[in-house]
Amino acid sequence: MAKASVLGKTTKADLPKEIFSEPFHQSLVHEAARADMASRRRGTASTLTRGEVAFTTAKAWRQKGTGRARVGALGVSSRYGGGVTFGPKPRHYTVKVNRKARRRALRSALSVHAERDSVALLDAATFETPSTKEAAAALAKWAAKSPTLIVLTAEEVGAMKSFRNIPRTHVLEVGATGVADVIAAASLVISESALTALQERLG
Repeated sequence: MAKASVLGKTTKADLPKEIFSEPFHQSLVHEAARADMASRRRGTASTLTRGEVAFTTAKAWRQKGTGRARVGALGVSSRYGGGVTFGPKPRHYTVKVNRKARRRALRSALSVHAERDSVALLDAATFETPSTKEAAAALAKWAAKSPTLIVLTAEEVGAMKSFRNIPRTHVLEVGATGVADVIAAASLVISESALTALQERLG
């Protein structure tokens, strides 16, 4: 496998075939990306129903004798300040995707970058001491297109701190990287340790 001192452009031939040679499955990738995005929704939107609004239970005026139409509860949705009919309530947006399907979709998304030659391997040991300047220079030298996704392991703290403040550069731990993240990126940078973890996860 080709290896650069800091960051180097990597061709498809240099990447492990087991995770970078999957044909593109559009429907499967769409399903997995949609599930990734849906799982990130907080689902905390909430409105008060008719039974939850703080309104008096007294009638606004008596039933007969006023010349006006009879009136009922004041907390109905047709009145100002009344409860909301069929409004949102806290819920989850999780969509289930089978494990094998999700792995296949991620391999497919990674393979797209391999076909485009938009993958680079990173020697994270170079950034034992965090340096945003060096990280930005490495991306500029590689001519990475934005947005750029940096995939690292949890132990590579120096590299995380180096890349996380660069505009339009997203840094993710390898276990938290999903199909939506990979597809949304124009360039992909993977550390050697993260690549090993991906092989174990998707192989």
